[in-house]
Amino acid sequence: MPLTLHFYRLGYVSPATPTYCTWWTAFEYTLFASSEYLLATISIQRHMLIFNGHILRMRWMRNLLHHLPLALCLIYPAIFYLSAIILYPCDGIQWDFTNNLCGYADCYLLFNKVLGTYDMAVNNGMPIVIDILANVTLIIRVVKQKHRLQRSQMWRQQRRMIMQLFGLSGLFLVAWIPCIVVLLVQILDDPNFLAQVQTDYFLDLIDIEYLFLPW
Repeated sequence: MPLTLHFYRLGYVSPATPTYCTWWTAFEYTLFASSEYLLATISIQRHMLIFNGHILRMRWMRNLLHHLPLALCLIYPAIFYLSAIILYPCDGIQWDFTNNLCGYADCYLLFNKVLGTYDMAVNNGMPIVIDILANVTLIIRVVKQKHRLQRSQMWRQQRRMIMQLFGLSGLFLVAWIPCIVVLLVQILDDPNFLAQVQTDYFLDLIDIEYLFLPW
């Protein structure tokens, strides 16, 4: 957010250098992907907290099923974007210093359709799909359990957890789905598809979304 606000205050990228743009995009993409993976992982782990919380009392199971996945959500995106952006061979002349985040003109997105599609599908699209499936499955499981056990106190506790998770997931879906759809069309078909709308609205929507997250 500080780097983005700095751009909007000036109206241009400063300092206007390829190195600055490279590190800025790598840092921001890493945070974006990490947050998506974290939400998807939390959505899955919520199943364990509600239905199998006893297995997390064992330290090795807690490390394996809780701490390790969360750590990977931070480590994997950092390694991926270090390789795809910082270490990717590029002359740096493609950056647009008049647009936010230097026009999102990373070389791997512009010139490597395979890597760009992988990034959008695996690092952005897949966590959203997992999040949707995990939430829908969670609601179905809780409703079935409520009817089977008829324990109103347990239902009230689970309902609060579900509503909290649904609120987080809803924010991510509203912010990310328009951006990802446009990016996929740009990578696979037309690089100019809704380019100005993407820059002026959809990508900023992702930044605004984080202001409403409780963490």
